[in-house]
Parts: sequence; structure tokens; C-alpha cells
Amino acid sequence: MPALRLSLYGGCHFTRTPCRHTRPAVFVSPAPRIPTRSYSSPRETGGPLVGVKILDLSRVLAAPYCTQILADYGAEVIKIEDPDRGDDTRYWTIAGEERMWKPDIGPMSNYFSAVNRNKKSVALNLKDPEGKQIFLRMVEDADVIVENLRPGALDRLKLGYEDLRKVNKRVILASTSGYGPSGPFETRAGYDMIAGAEAGLLHLTGERGGGPVRPGLGLTDMSTGLYMHGAIMAALYARERTGEGQKIDGSLFETQVALLTNVALSWLNLGVEAERWGAQHPSVVPYDAFKTKDLYFVCGATNDKQFAKLVTTLGKPEMAQDKRFLTNGDRVTNRDELYPLLNDLFAQKSTDEWEAEFEGSGMPYAPINTMERVFDHPQTAAREMVTEVELPAAVKGKIKLLGPAIKFSHTKTSLRSVPPLHGEHTNEVLRDMGIENLAGLEKKGVIKNRAPA
Repeated sequence: MPALRLSLYGGCHFTRTPCRHTRPAVFVSPAPRIPTRSYSSPRETGGPLVGVKILDLSRVLAAPYCTQILADYGAEVIKIEDPDRGDDTRYWTIAGEERMWKPDIGPMSNYFSAVNRNKKSVALNLKDPEGKQIFLRMVEDADVIVENLRPGALDRLKLGYEDLRKVNKRVILASTSGYGPSGPFETRAGYDMIAGAEAGLLHLTGERGGGPVRPGLGLTDMSTGLYMHGAIMAALYARERTGEGQKIDGSLFETQVALLTNVALSWLNLGVEAERWGAQHPSVVPYDAFKTKDLYFVCGATNDKQFAKLVTTLGKPEMAQDKRFLTNGDRVTNRDELYPLLNDLFAQKSTDEWEAEFEGSGMPYAPINTMERVFDHPQTAAREMVTEVELPAAVKGKIKLLGPAIKFSHTKTSLRSVPPLHGEHTNEVLRDMGIENLAGLEKKGVIKNRAPA
């Protein structure tokens, strides 16, 4: 397979020295468990996507999560926001969060900050003819455009794929929607839980015999972002062979249907309807969250050898010879007899005590950790999953952000710039393009600029 060669376009590309219109991340001396080192090797200093320019028209979670991953990998991501309001998630704060942000910096939130690091914000009105022309100039040297408007919205603005392709035949347009650009539901709005319900996820979540439960995170949204980031990488690779870009379509609904995997095939091939299992597994027993004296402890035995080891650790080795529990098939059949016995055993000790018992056993196990325990976890520190950076928009002047989940041996993923204010980079980016009369454009509502805090 030939090596991937990404074309380098003009404009601002991130290297060790950030381009002049990007406010760099300034690292603060952190607590010992929060390192600030970026992930690099002596052979290469840039991210694997250095030189790739992305125009990000997206908002909320799925597509912004996608573009943040690409930004972490070194791509230059310019987030195009509506001048009046910007990304909706700038306003999605939890109770008491307003104390975290300075009052004069415009809308800002932890939600927005979680998926918009390493990006620049340009507030540009695409419905205005001048705003549209500015955007088309940006398209000339762009590699990828990411959007999650309703299907057809860009076409109505005369900014659809065929329009963009006339400006730059190498550009890749990656579109995410609720249900996709065709079919009877193509015009319906879709959010994480809506698509999760329509595509079967909420039929699976919740306790046995109980009602549906929304997962605590936007799993359908973020899974769609993960799918789309991989598709964009594939399209960039394909472009090196063909010399042309292409349009990519993804949707929350299709992502969630694809994620049904084995549950889907049980229905398609056997006609077996899925059930809610709580924390249990339909075809592996035991596999559950067990209540201890204080918290919950997750443990599973995926084969008979592990089951023998489990009950030995619990102090009841004879259970492995019980005819009801000899094989996984026996345990699946007799789960309602086995689980009460295990529940009684786990309730006898605290979670920390059970961790000590299971340490070194080779068994798969884990406590169900609170956020406090997650971010005090030694593995979180060892893998550098938290970084504290200066952020003038915050009352404390700094903010803690999550680090990238993937590390490369020869290139690097890094936090180069903090989440931007609404329109923070408008003037710098447009000046860099040679556009003048910015004050006049702002007065007419074509653009909005907000100086850094």
C-alpha cells in the first residue's frame, strides 16, 4: 500500500510555532497528577494532519467532535459560526456554571469547550451575498468542509457540493444529519436521543422489565463523529489517487443502526427481539454490576475457567461444580438463580476490599467510579488525559481540558490552542486573506469579531 501523501495548501499551518491569528494554549503549572507534556517523538514534531485545512460549519456535538479529533491530529480547523448566536452549545451550561466565566466574554460553556479545542472561530453570515463570497474564497484552498445542517440547506444557499466543487475540485464535503439526505425521514430533525430512540438504542437501555434510560453521554452523536472522522481520513487518502474530492454523507440514525451489531443479527436471522438487560449481558453470565457495601463493582466471567476463578475469589469455589452453573449455557439458563447468590457475596465487602481481592487474579473487573475517582485514577495521570491551560475567559484564568485519547509514536497529538470565543479570530483570518473594510462588514452584519479576553 503506498504511503499517504497529503497535499499542502497555502494558508496557516500549525507547527511548533502557532500561526499569528491563533491564540496559543499557554500551559499553567499543574497539580502533580495533571501533566502538560505534548506527545511527540524526536523524529517528527507536527501532527499527522499538519497541512490539512478544514472549514467547520458544524454545531452541537457529533460533527464538532469529529473536527476536534482532526484538529488534535494537526489539521487547521476554522469554525464558521453564525454572527448572531454562534454554536448552540456555547449556551449549554449546568447550574452554577455561570460563576466560572467572565461576564463580558460572550457565550461560553464547558460543553462547548469539551469539543472545540484547537479551533479558530470566524463569525460569518453565509446567507449574506458578501458573506457567501468570503466563504467561497476560503473554499479555494480548503481540503475538507464539515457541516451538519439539515439536508438541502447548503444547496439552498448555493453552497452545495456541486457549487463547492466548481471552486475547488479537490475539496471533500462531509455532511452529518439526523437521518441522511434521502429516504422518508430525510427532512426530520435529529438529535442524539431522538436518533437513539428511532434506531433502537433506547429499546436496549434500562433495567430488566423497566423503562428506557438515556445513556449518560451523547453516545450516538459521538459515535457518528468517530465514524465521520475515519471517513474523512479515507477520502483524503482516496484523493491522493484520484486528484478529486468527494461528498461524504453520514447520519445519527445510520450510525446507531450500524452499532446494533450482534443484537441486529439476532433479530434479522433468528427473529429474536432484543430485551433490556440493565448491566447484565444477554449471552454471557455472570456479567453485571454488583452492589458492594459502598459502591458498585463490575465483573464478568466470559468462560468456565474465569467463572471458577471468580467464585474462588468470592470464597465459594464449590459453586463452579454446581450442575446449574457448569457451563456458560447453564449459567445463562439459570441466571435468576445465580445472580442472587453473587449479589449476597459481593455485598459483604466494600469496593476497595474487592479490588484488593481481585488484584492479580487475571479476572476482568472494575469499580464503577465517580468522576472524582476517574480523575484521581493513576491510569488517567499515566496516560496524560488531563491538561490545565490558561484561558483568560475563565474567572480563574485557567481551565482543565481532556487530552487526546490517541497517541502516535512518530507524530503528535497536542493541545495547541484553547476553545475560542465567538468570532475571536474573524478579523485575523480575513486580514490574512487580504480582505479589507472589516469594520464595514461588521456594521452590515456580514461578520462579527470579538477580541481575545
